[in-house]
Amino acid sequence: MKILITGGTGFIGSYLSDAFVKKGYYVISVGGPLSDNALRHPNLKYVLADTTQKGSWQEELNDVDAVINLAGRSIFNRWNDDYKKSIHSSRILTTRNLVEALPSDRDITLCSTSAAGYYGNRGDDILTENEPAGNDFLATVCTDWEKEAFKAKDKGVRVAVTRFGIVLGKGGGALKQMIPPIRYFVGGPLGNGKQWFPWIHIEDLISAMLFIFENKSVSGALNFTAPGSVRNIELVKTIAGILHRPAFMPAPAFIIKILLGEFGASILASQRVIPERLLKYGFMFKYPDIKSALNNILTT
Repeated sequence: MKILITGGTGFIGSYLSDAFVKKGYYVISVGGPLSDNALRHPNLKYVLADTTQKGSWQEELNDVDAVINLAGRSIFNRWNDDYKKSIHSSRILTTRNLVEALPSDRDITLCSTSAAGYYGNRGDDILTENEPAGNDFLATVCTDWEKEAFKAKDKGVRVAVTRFGIVLGKGGGALKQMIPPIRYFVGGPLGNGKQWFPWIHIEDLISAMLFIFENKSVSGALNFTAPGSVRNIELVKTIAGILHRPAFMPAPAFIIKILLGEFGASILASQRVIPERLLKYGFMFKYPDIKSALNNILTT
């Protein structure tokens, strides 16, 4: 199997590339400059490209069997109007260029990323894939992003839109930001800590991608979140317990909003997301609860 990954040099893309080449697949990783410790393997090809622009990178799609679309500007920054435009355009233009270049005469699977932010701030509501989109900025980005991906169906491509929760794994992602304050005794919940926190272990994310590739009946929107949803305060306390640290210094909501503006409000949003469709298809999570996931990441 030949798999192309946009955004392939990032945290998630690097994990996916490593897992796929170990299974004997050929991977084309399209993205930015490589880090010094980037994986080198004869079955892994790197293509340096700005995927928001049309270019020779699109030719790599001519004979692929599957595509994973991860590319997009990071949301982890203070937003102004220009930054919000780049968050939106980096996702929309990449997906549009990708779909345009996909051949229509091959059996191809497209797994295009979206996010739990699709649902907006929903309090204690249980959010399956049938729930409507929210109406804030990130929800709008996700809605537009998914629409672009689903246009590939017109070419006969099987499309799965994967609504990621926060991805937990070693060496990067959210935990890279969360662990140091707790380790140095200055960590705590965000705001009142009652907001629901959708998450998934990186190993389950990889397994779920493989599950989609191997099961041709799987398509449409899929929540890529663990079934064991947690509140932010439970997440923080679990990390602190494993690290043998206290977690008694909450970050007040008003301070977060002052420092981070609209992005600060978004990280205080509550999304109790359930992977209903993955479970109905028969996917089995290796790390369904937060304690087992964090024990694996922090102690092994």
